Amino acid sequence: MNAPKARVEPVIDTYFGVTVEDPYRWMEDWEGEEAMAWLRAQAQHARSALEALPRRRELLERIGQLHGDTPALSGLAMAGDRTFYLRQDPEASVAALVVRDSPDGPERVLLDPPTLPGDTHSAIDWLVPSPDGARVACGVSQGGSEASVLHVIEADTGAILDDRIPGVHFAFVSWLDDCRSFVYHRYREAPEGTPPAEARSDSRSRLHRLGEDPDGDVVVLERGLTDLVPMTSRDRPFISFPPGGDWMLALVSHGALANNTNERLSPCTFYVAPRRALADPASCPWRRVAGVDDGVLAFALAGDRLYLVSRLDAPRYQVVEVSLATDPPTRRVVVPESELVIEAVLAFGDDLLIRDLDRGVGRVRRLRLADGRVDELTLPVDGGILEWTAHAERPLALLTVASWTDPPRVLRLQGDDGAAPGTVADSGWVPPSEVDFGEVVSRALEVPARDGTMIPLSVLHRKGLRLDGDNPTLLTGYGSYGLIYDPSFAPEMLAWYERGGVYAVAHVRGGGELGAEWHAAGTGLRKETTITDFIDCAEYLVREGWTRPERLAGEGGSAGGIPTGGALVRRPDLWAAMVMQVPVTNAVRAEESPNGPINAPEFGSVSTEDGLRSLLIIDSFLRVRDGVAYPAVLLTAGMNDPRVAVWMPAKMAARLQAATTSGAPVLLRVEERGGHGFGGTRAQHDELLADILAFLLDRFGL
Repeated sequence: MNAPKARVEPVIDTYFGVTVEDPYRWMEDWEGEEAMAWLRAQAQHARSALEALPRRRELLERIGQLHGDTPALSGLAMAGDRTFYLRQDPEASVAALVVRDSPDGPERVLLDPPTLPGDTHSAIDWLVPSPDGARVACGVSQGGSEASVLHVIEADTGAILDDRIPGVHFAFVSWLDDCRSFVYHRYREAPEGTPPAEARSDSRSRLHRLGEDPDGDVVVLERGLTDLVPMTSRDRPFISFPPGGDWMLALVSHGALANNTNERLSPCTFYVAPRRALADPASCPWRRVAGVDDGVLAFALAGDRLYLVSRLDAPRYQVVEVSLATDPPTRRVVVPESELVIEAVLAFGDDLLIRDLDRGVGRVRRLRLADGRVDELTLPVDGGILEWTAHAERPLALLTVASWTDPPRVLRLQGDDGAAPGTVADSGWVPPSEVDFGEVVSRALEVPARDGTMIPLSVLHRKGLRLDGDNPTLLTGYGSYGLIYDPSFAPEMLAWYERGGVYAVAHVRGGGELGAEWHAAGTGLRKETTITDFIDCAEYLVREGWTRPERLAGEGGSAGGIPTGGALVRRPDLWAAMVMQVPVTNAVRAEESPNGPINAPEFGSVSTEDGLRSLLIIDSFLRVRDGVAYPAVLLTAGMNDPRVAVWMPAKMAARLQAATTSGAPVLLRVEERGGHGFGGTRAQHDELLADILAFLLDRFGL
């Protein structure tokens, strides 16, 4: 079947003497009549092609079976005697908000999103309980948009209060000690006609008191409110009130954040002030305690001591204690850099927990602040620490751990006053998985890159696999923001392994697997290494007999579109197929999208010559050439995507469809009621995976 053709109307731009031609600029008005009609025609074309694949139906059925009876838990948070989290049962479309009134007590559902009104599905994006556990704030969005509406729920009854605050994407909610008020971050409502690049400018943090009209919430931090906290229109101000102290913390984010927590924050500037000063925000005596040069990755506040995970003079990070009781604040290193990569810290009673990465394996240490002793904690799984949280008032923590072949467990860490580091026990909240991974093995390999650097490569497959060069292989990678591809358990991928499939994860430069230097080696003008590392891992898999180009596919999502798109246009002969999910493809134009400006520190900006050169490295759309035999390509896009504008994969699909001479399909799979992947339903995720695997098997001739 022929894909719907796209009109060509070239627009030529010149940056610093470099001429760039864009044949599909008109698609950036993607909500216009012409672009929307084309997107829907592409969606129908892709749907017809994918549903016609011979293995799709059986794959979809098998993927559904592999969810078993095991629920998925996330968003763990403790407050008072209660624990809150999101629980998604195998048969549930999305996760529900639940609470346990005691560690061994039963669960109670506080909010089940399918019960909410709306013209599409709702999902819970985040949750933050009040310090006493009496209430919980949560963000609910529709259709995977992540455009959260903030709700407050009474934990005793499940009653939803009348307080309703829209537009709180990246809410960064922090409750005050009175448990009846909180500070939250909110974007302004952009006037009609505002350019997309300015839609999220000049955001602010505001104070809300329960029962009051949110329209009257006091602005407590924004650009221009105080000279002590300078900001640009792009910066985002967040305020944190760690329970039980006299201080509040302001974080000014100068770039993209990975999540809604206090982890993966860089680049940020940090300020502190007494909590009582919140009464007069314009006169608040903010003091700067850390800047962008400190490279703060995560933080914890305990009393009048602030703990920062910093890369300053420590590429694998160190923990710095900042005493707020002195003016100016004094600093000392309490956990020096080592071979371990320090990822995060948590206040744990009178001590500190340190989360480490040891060559891909998550570790935890306990620092006794009284005497400086460091204890190693023994975890039952050598894998990844998917999330963790600690109680604000007690030496109690929860950790979710898993490996490539071990399902997640929620562990309870109870501190003690003796010589032991603490007791780690399985909470029992997640029953054993029914999915048998006994025949699946994972291997940690190292691949020599073209410059001699050894690239970690994780490979999963069934036991007894022969390295005969004939195995269907899917290679994935990311390599941006210093994010780490932690080992995680994906039971639905057994549908791939059962069919002889190999799954490989290339831990390319630009990620954070080996610390700040690993990240820096794949940023800016060095971003080519993210792409070439991915190519070198693919060539290794071919060279060592794992597979051959006719049985090899690449895959990546979001910023993972950089290594996949880059490898596609540089080495089209190396792949039978490429899967690019909500991918960054047209980076030179990214700043013209709502989420683009905050990514400039990571990827570059057309406002500087070096920034332009960096963007040209990762812009795969501009590197597509007419008359090249490109492999089969499956691109996905979400109409409600707040992170990667839908026109990026759309333009890439149109360009590849017009340019390729191979006859292999280029499909644009569009979710009209989906976004970046977060907040999707179980059915949406299952159907996407079935489409991908069936597409690959078809292209491999299997």
